[in-house]
This record gives sequence, structure tokens and C-alpha cells, in this order.
Amino acid sequence: MGQQEKVSTSLAGAVSEEISASLATVDAELDRRYPGDPGTRQPVHTVYVPGNVFDAGTIRSWGDQALAALDEHAPDAATFAGVLGLSDELAEDVYGRVRAKLEREPVEDLRVDFEDGYGGTDEDHDAARAARIITEAYADLSAAPYMGIRMKCMESAVRDRGIRTTDVFLTGLMENGGLPDGLVLTLPKVTYPEQVTAFVRLLEAFEKAHGLDEGRLGFEIQIETSQSILAADGTAAVARMIDAAEGRATGLHYGTFDYSACLGVSAAYQASDHPAADHAKAIMQVAAAGTGVRVSDGSTNVLPVGSTAHVHEAWKLHYGLTRRALARAYYQGWDMHPGHIPTRYAAVFAFYREGFQAAAKRLSAYANHAGGDVMDEPATAKALSSYLLRGIDCGALDTAEVDALTGLTRADLDRFSAPRRGDLTAQAQ
Repeated sequence: MGQQEKVSTSLAGAVSEEISASLATVDAELDRRYPGDPGTRQPVHTVYVPGNVFDAGTIRSWGDQALAALDEHAPDAATFAGVLGLSDELAEDVYGRVRAKLEREPVEDLRVDFEDGYGGTDEDHDAARAARIITEAYADLSAAPYMGIRMKCMESAVRDRGIRTTDVFLTGLMENGGLPDGLVLTLPKVTYPEQVTAFVRLLEAFEKAHGLDEGRLGFEIQIETSQSILAADGTAAVARMIDAAEGRATGLHYGTFDYSACLGVSAAYQASDHPAADHAKAIMQVAAAGTGVRVSDGSTNVLPVGSTAHVHEAWKLHYGLTRRALARAYYQGWDMHPGHIPTRYAAVFAFYREGFQAAAKRLSAYANHAGGDVMDEPATAKALSSYLLRGIDCGALDTAEVDALTGLTRADLDRFSAPRRGDLTAQAQ
């Protein structure tokens, strides 16, 4: 073995030490503010059900209504594929997976709504009832992976009611067995970061009252006002809201119709692909990047009901909007009607099925240092593995077929998709 070549330097070791010392505060801030994706499952949608309507049969009812819509308006794969423009190669697979999903897990994330959609007269009763039903659903395995409530906002007119409903609901969960792992809270119509801080104080008080670990309760922030995107001083208020959540924020959800109306967009043009919506979501996406806070698209209010011709047009619109959102890295959205979920899953499944083989081969080549016609970097390997994991989690891909093409286990994919800070730089060197 040859003698190792001597390498000369010009700077004393103290220089590096001094630079590191000067950046210690920045290093700590990077770790605090940008911990990266949590590596947990993100649902592909959120379903909102009014608190006075929600009951123990809601999830199964949504699945059954969605299946009935398929039976009536697209009873076979060819019809469904023709409406949505699916290729012959994907038609049978996607249609079969959609039906299986509707039978097995029709809803991935459900929010019992005590805000805009609530029409009850006894909110205390409905909030306590929601807590009991959700607890029972997790106990008998009929729950969606994620469930919770959307309370009223922190504006003065409804603040006390929102605080009380949150307290009643969470207390009900504690009295019925404790907080489920899939619990999600959604704070709507946030305008100022101080409203986020106030909600944090509320959750802290509840945790202290019940001896819960600090930070046990997280929440989503709904972006529905122009002030949440651009504050009066010209700063991006949504970034300050994430900071105000003190590590409790789990998601930013775009409110299509409230936000559009806030900007004066006429009702006929209020949609998730409007330029105003694209601008807001782009700001949300940049503000949330690296923080561990996930971004969700909004919804369409065009319902797939009535004649088959109208249902097909509504399905085509919803499918197109969902595919558009996925291409822009908005992996979650809202669904307002059971008839929307067949096209939600069709769009999601087609998105992952279409790109599966190429993504698997690229990740395998990267993991095995095999090269290929694309030179990928560690950050791209992270994106590829995240893509495959999202496909597995929602049912678009099977673990066995991913293992066969990549030669990687689920644990391997998890490591690629959620490296610790600094790992990407180290891998690249």
C-alpha cells in the first residue's frame, strides 16, 4: 500500500473552532425551527361532518354511499376510466383498488365540525357525544386513522364557545379512556399569530389539568384569510403562526371559499386552481418547508349528485383538481361529500401507480450506487422514498411489490425519507 500523500493547510484549528462557536446559536435555531418531516403517515384527505350529524355509522355510511355512486354511475372499470381519462393499463387496477379502499378504509381523516358546518342547538351535548363515539370507534377498530374536531375560531364573537367546545370534547375523551393516537384538532380562521399563541395556552392549561405530557396536544391551522398570508407589515404571517404554535402545529389547511371570498373573488370563480389560491398555497408551502408542518389543499363545492352526466362532470373536475394538487406536492385535500371519495382515491392511486416503477428503479440505483440515466442526489432519494411510502400508506402500492423492485425494506425507506439534519450533506460528500 502506497504512502499517503501529505496534505497542507494554512489555517490554525482555532479558526474552525471560532466559526463553529459563532454559529452555535444558528445551529440550535435550525434544529428547533426546521426538524424535517415527522415521518408519520399523512392522510390523503380530510372529511368534514357537522357535529350535530356525526354518529357511530358515519364512516361506514360514507363508504357505502361512495360504493353506491360507483354502482350507479360507473359500474365497471371501463366506464370509470373513460370518465377520468385513465389509461387501459391502469383502469382495472385503479378501479379495483378504489372499491377495496371504500370497503376497507373509506375515510382516512375525519373532522367533526363545530364551525361553519355546524347546525345544532346543543353544542355541549354534541361535543361530548363526539368524544364518546370517537373513543368507541378507536376501541372497536372502526375509526379512521385520524379523527378530531374543528372548533370555532379565536375571534371575540365566538371565542368562548370555541374554548368551551374544545374543553368539553377533550374532557370527554379523557373520561372515556384517554386521548387516541390519531387525535387531530383544527383551529379555523386564524388571522393573527397571537390567536395561535392563545390556543397554545389553552392546550397547555388542559395538559396541566390532566397531568399530560407537555406538547401532547397538537393542532392544524386553517388559512382562510388574506391577513394570514400577508400581514399588515408586509411579512408572511403564516410563517409567524408556525413559530407561534411552539412546535404544536401539525398542518396548514387551505380554506378555498373563505379565502377566495376574503379577496373578493366572485362565487363562480372560487376554486382551488384560481391564481389567488395558487399564490396562498405557495406561500404556505414555503413557510412550512422543513418545519414538520404539512400543507393541505382545500376542496371543491361541485357535488357529484343527480344525473349520471352531472356526476361524471363533477368527478372529472374533482379528479383533475386532485391530480393538479398532487403534482404541486399538496398531498392532502378536503372532501365535502361521499361522492367525492371515489375520485379522490382514483387520482391518488393513479398518481402513485403511474410513477411507481420509475421511482423504485431510481431509488434502487441510488441505494446500490448503480448509476443509471439520472444522477440523483440525497435530497432526491429522500423525495423518491417519501413518494413510495405515501403510496404504500394510502393503498396505492403494496409493500411486497415495492420491496421486489427496490430491494429495500420499509425501515430502509423510512431512513431515506426522513434523514436527520446534516445527513443529506454528509451523504453527498
